[in-house]
Amino acid sequence: MASQLDSLRKHSIVVADTGDIDAIARWKPQDATTNPSLLLAVAQDPRYRHLVDHDVERMFVNFGKEILGHIAGRVSTEVDAKLSFDTDGSIGKAQRFISLYEAAGISRERVLIKLASTWEGIRAAEKLEREGIHCNMTLLFSFAQAVACADAGVTPIAIRVT
Repeated sequence: MASQLDSLRKHSIVVADTGDIDAIARWKPQDATTNPSLLLAVAQDPRYRHLVDHDVERMFVNFGKEILGHIAGRVSTEVDAKLSFDTDGSIGKAQRFISLYEAAGISRERVLIKLASTWEGIRAAEKLEREGIHCNMTLLFSFAQAVACADAGVTPIAIRVT
């Protein structure tokens, strides 16, 4: 009999929302996403000490690169929520993440930049998508936000059901 996870895999793409690389390796999702709070939690784990860097951006990329070694798809790296209402700041941070990934030998095609689905975040994603930097929109709660993301040419979106 198929497990619930196997059943889900038949009808959807499984995305792990964790920084726990051992769990990702064990469950083998297609894609993975992280956020600052998840990475802060796993950065305390001695198993991942080798990925910790005093430069937070580099640490995020170190974890992302390690995760990509265990999945076939893409990893999402989140722009700080403090930039949710700053289009230019979000664009700059996204470009910085991509430059760090590319310097580490990771193609931008394997990375999604996770942005908040605010008006400013969607505008940032629209510009980034035109630059070939793909985005994953989060904190999406309404149909209007989903339409705005689609109009901006952004996929995927992380819908929050409440």
